[in-house]
Amino acid sequence: MIEGSAAGKKTPRLTYGMVGGGQGAFIGDVHRKSIAMDGQAELAAGCFSRDYQNTLTTGESLGLNKERLYKSFEEMMEAEGKRDDRIDFVVIVTPNNSHFAISKAALLNGIHVVCDKPLTTDSKDAEELQRLSEEKGLLFGVTYTYTGYPVVKHLREMVARGDLGTIRFVNAEYPQEWLSTPLEKTGQKQAEWRADPEQSGISNCVGDIGSHIENMVSYLTGQKIQSLCARLDTFVEGRLLDDNASILINYDSGAKGLYWSSQIAVGHDNGLRVRVYGTKGSLEWRQEDPNYATIHYLDKPTVIISRGRDEMYPHAQSFSRIPAGHPEGYFEAFANIYSTFCKALSKKLAGESLTAEDMDFPSVAEGVQGVQYIEKCVESSQKGAAWIDF
Repeated sequence: MIEGSAAGKKTPRLTYGMVGGGQGAFIGDVHRKSIAMDGQAELAAGCFSRDYQNTLTTGESLGLNKERLYKSFEEMMEAEGKRDDRIDFVVIVTPNNSHFAISKAALLNGIHVVCDKPLTTDSKDAEELQRLSEEKGLLFGVTYTYTGYPVVKHLREMVARGDLGTIRFVNAEYPQEWLSTPLEKTGQKQAEWRADPEQSGISNCVGDIGSHIENMVSYLTGQKIQSLCARLDTFVEGRLLDDNASILINYDSGAKGLYWSSQIAVGHDNGLRVRVYGTKGSLEWRQEDPNYATIHYLDKPTVIISRGRDEMYPHAQSFSRIPAGHPEGYFEAFANIYSTFCKALSKKLAGESLTAEDMDFPSVAEGVQGVQYIEKCVESSQKGAAWIDF
């Protein structure tokens, strides 16, 4: 841990390392910029690529000391675990198939973890990571980014308080068009690994964006899946994994759900949308217009909530950064996830107890649930869209 200063006063500042996110990668830079937004943690170490020269080039561009640029994640975790100024946590932004080994190595060396989703490609591996993190008392976050939006947090509290009455039905969709053609065969890096079962796991579309739907609905409504019926499609010729999925849901409360995720939906960029219907009203939120939500009531006029202009519940309001009319988006949502994680970690390292609000970031338990969801969807589809208990 190093010391930073704000307004002339020294305050503890966390340090972190990163695995993945080297030259030519996309998401690593998003994570770094989001963490930097609130100044609570500073990048101190990295193994940015399996190509050591890439790691060196990336580290140099980020101003890191060469002695903390590592040839492998194993070397990094072992070396950092022994340092007096060890990193406080590691951020993992590699393809899915490597998440388990990197996370496990970090935990075994006493390093807290933030991992991109899906957590692993196998639920047993995910469960082992949860067990290890709990046994060692280490924080473990999973970057389901969209729960970081202030309006989502407000809507979550509305549902929990019963403002919509008893939930009856949830409709959620996440359409994209970016894999409408065989993009993975053109050398495009992001498409290449996502379409490869060896790196992506047993699912592409559900594993990549469908898992965001599962997490968002679970977070927003508190509904627990009891059973599901999934049909996973592969429309692009020669593709090995799904690029479209339709999923029926039964919740243990008696409510029902319908999820659709697609990467061949021409005309859609990143269209995550959630609609929740209760006995008193309904809500609708869209990720591409995240500062607003529409609330319909059975016996009152429709309301459009505006982040920044309209008063939200206090916890949600605490995540709002700038005044009305200035859009907050993807980076801010990412930063909210990291800000919450870093504050919780700082309190933990200081020996302070953590509250439920402190822990309002996607946890390893949610990561386990996400992997189980992917597996159940694939199992159902392989059995001819049979109903599968969750």
